[in-house]
Amino acid sequence: MTKMRGVDPFSKLWQRRVTLRAEGGGSYELMSLPDLVRAKKTQRDKDWPMIRRLVEADYFKYRGRPMPQQLQLWFLELRTPELLIELASKHPAVCRRLAKRRPLLKFAASNNSSGLIDALSEEEEAERLADRNYWSPLKAELEQLRHARLRRG
Repeated sequence: MTKMRGVDPFSKLWQRRVTLRAEGGGSYELMSLPDLVRAKKTQRDKDWPMIRRLVEADYFKYRGRPMPQQLQLWFLELRTPELLIELASKHPAVCRRLAKRRPLLKFAASNNSSGLIDALSEEEEAERLADRNYWSPLKAELEQLRHARLRRG
């Protein structure tokens, strides 16, 4: 159970890490924002509001001067309909290009907020199901190991 679903191996995550410096002189090594967002796409209820907040915070901090990789992250990961619509209106060419990877962006481009809300909900449910399906056999295997140990012990 050392491999998270949809996330690269640790060696690649480490190469993309972000280092934060504390005022007291210490430093903290953290997952990059795109990696953290991928890691948070689980079946757990508490992870989805965190994804929303993390990407929104990045958007509000850098929306006045976004780098291309930030635009891509926002288009592929924002969970807030109003912000996706705003982003699509400011960067229509990027939105069209990335709609091939995230079809719900078509709703953002056409300012269709109700369609976008429904599509975001469907996207989240699909990710939750994929996470349940990924972990289900691993949990069953652990349960078998636990029962075998109890029988021996």
